[in-house]
Formats: sequence, structure tokens, C-alpha cells
Amino acid sequence: MRACSFVGALLVLCCAACGTSSDQSIPHEICGTPIDPDVVRPLLGSADDLHEYNRVEPGREESAPCALLSGRDTVLAFHFYRTQNVPNIARLVTSGGSLLDIAALRSADAWHGTAVGNNGAVATSVCAADRTDHFTLTLQLPRLDPADRTHRKDIEKFMRAYFPATLETLGCRTTADTAAGPGRTR
Repeated sequence: MRACSFVGALLVLCCAACGTSSDQSIPHEICGTPIDPDVVRPLLGSADDLHEYNRVEPGREESAPCALLSGRDTVLAFHFYRTQNVPNIARLVTSGGSLLDIAALRSADAWHGTAVGNNGAVATSVCAADRTDHFTLTLQLPRLDPADRTHRKDIEKFMRAYFPATLETLGCRTTADTAAGPGRTR
């Protein structure tokens, strides 16, 4: 009897060590970009029935949406913009603080080309892939209250991980990469 209890306790410990089923449902990749689920988790609220709607094609130069949904509800909404014009994020921040329903946009500390709001963010960078010069990514979290500032640090942490990884996924060469010379990166 004690052997059965011991084996049962071991099984419980093994199951706990392997993580919960909700951990397994948090994606390791969103819109084609690898991401640590621990960075995504604070933004989700619910991880039930997560699936993706994705119109982004890494090899194409057109703008496109992508969304992570929980059931029918959008949890994370992205828009991938590729342009030859330089988006002026600083002007967006000072022109009233709202873009695409992202409330209270403020420049991210010591992070050029990025603004974080209460319910989303926008980031831009040079992207010398093919004929496209710039890449801009917007993130919206429609489930978050636009007046609630409590998720700003989580949003910034996510963007600090996700945006550079997306640039890499899209094959963007940033200014530092192109300064290294043709065919070489830092």
C-alpha cells in the first residue's frame, strides 16, 4: 500500500514539474516570430482555445494583419507595415498620445523608435530587406482597459523581445547591419 502511495506521489510531482495544460497552450511562436511564452503570458488574460489569424507573408513586402485569438475574441492584434517612408513615432507620441486606439502612447525609455501605451505599442526600424526601407509593427490589446496603466511594463517587455525577433524573422538588416558592409552583419 505504501508503494502505491509513493508511486502516486511521484506521478503528481512529475505532472507538476511538466507544467500545466494552460502553459502548453501559450504559443512559442506568434505571427511567424519565435517568442518566449513567459513574455506573452502576462498579456493574455485567458489562454483558452488560442489560435492565430495570420495574413503576414515574410517574403512579401506588403502590409498585413495578424491576430492571436482566444475563442472568438482577439487577445493580441498586430499589424505589420512595410514602407519606404520613415514613420515619425515621436510625432505620434506628442500629437495627442493615441494611435489606432492605443491610449497614452509614450516613448519607451532608452529605446528609439518605440512607443508604449496602456493597451498597445508601436515600434519602427530601418529594414533594408528587398526594396522596403522601413518596418513598423503595431500591437493592440483590445481586452485591456485603455485607462488602465498597469500593463505598460508587460507590453514594453513583450515589445523588447518580439520586435527585434520579428526584424530577424523578416530578414531585415538594420542600420548597424548595413554599416558592416554588404553580406556582413555585426
